Amino acid sequence: MTNRSVPMRPSPISATVDFDADGVQHGFLKLPISVDESAWGAVMIPVTMVKNGPGPTALLTGGNHGDEYEGITALMKLTSDLKPEEVTGRVIIVPMMNIPAAMVGRRTSPMDGGNLNRSFPGDPDGTVTQKIADYFTRVMVPMCDVVLDLHSGGRTLDIIPFGASHVLDNAEQQRQALEGAKTFGAPYAMMMFELDAAALFDTVVESQGKVFVATELGGGGTSTPQSLAITERGIRNFLIQFGLTRGEVVMPNEPQVYLDMPDASCYVQSEHTGLLELTLALGEPVKQGEVIARIYDMTRSGTPPVEYRAQRSGLLAARRFPAQVNMGDTIAVIAEVVDSLG
Repeated sequence: MTNRSVPMRPSPISATVDFDADGVQHGFLKLPISVDESAWGAVMIPVTMVKNGPGPTALLTGGNHGDEYEGITALMKLTSDLKPEEVTGRVIIVPMMNIPAAMVGRRTSPMDGGNLNRSFPGDPDGTVTQKIADYFTRVMVPMCDVVLDLHSGGRTLDIIPFGASHVLDNAEQQRQALEGAKTFGAPYAMMMFELDAAALFDTVVESQGKVFVATELGGGGTSTPQSLAITERGIRNFLIQFGLTRGEVVMPNEPQVYLDMPDASCYVQSEHTGLLELTLALGEPVKQGEVIARIYDMTRSGTPPVEYRAQRSGLLAARRFPAQVNMGDTIAVIAEVVDSLG
């Protein structure tokens, strides 16, 4: 990890938009590279900036992982639709933070294998992915007051749609983030426990005292009309909630369910390799002790499957999407039901 006691040089990334100018600007965050295909090239990260006078700043990000399309698609649409007269303050939209990964439809970057959301706070002298993380840490996040980072399950997970926040030391910061997660207006809201929080974008934003709301909005490496409708409504609700746009927050027709992931035991990880059979659908209730999954040995027939039983009661919040599973893969996530918020 980078030693932060050593002075760091400025980021090599430059923006082609003026973050202080009113109006709409479409441009790029440009990272110089030199590769076999382009000796004097650049990674070009699209960015849109919509500003209308003084007010708060919201940073809206998608494509932190390149195979999570709900956020990417909804933000690409917003870059064409959002008008300055609708905004009070400034909205910065980055639909694909990890553009190299997004262009090949993968979770990680093809340029260096980097997982952007495990690369923070980053390094201006590091790999392409580390340089992107550093720019957001030291340039983008300090500009903003609130951040909405849109995730989904990508190619390997399917997840119920929820807005998420985290347990924080600062009670007021936690309150605002949880309120933002609920007001996003997905069918579920989650107090989320992260397995490896230290290098997340979430942690960088929260450590700078900013309000951070994350989402999980489906998965399977695609989007649906339903998942996009939830995402687009949630973005609008977020901007209204934090004073960037005017209007009425629109909540789901059904009562929103508030969930909690108190610790790592919510994650069910495979200790076997084989063919996965899940016995429950997403969103169904789980009872402690019941069989939630079976894994079959694909190298021979006539072998009984290994059964996985729930260690806690709750609700199936996420599941592995591909049927084939390897040791260490998360096959299910069980969240506790705290309340119905309808």
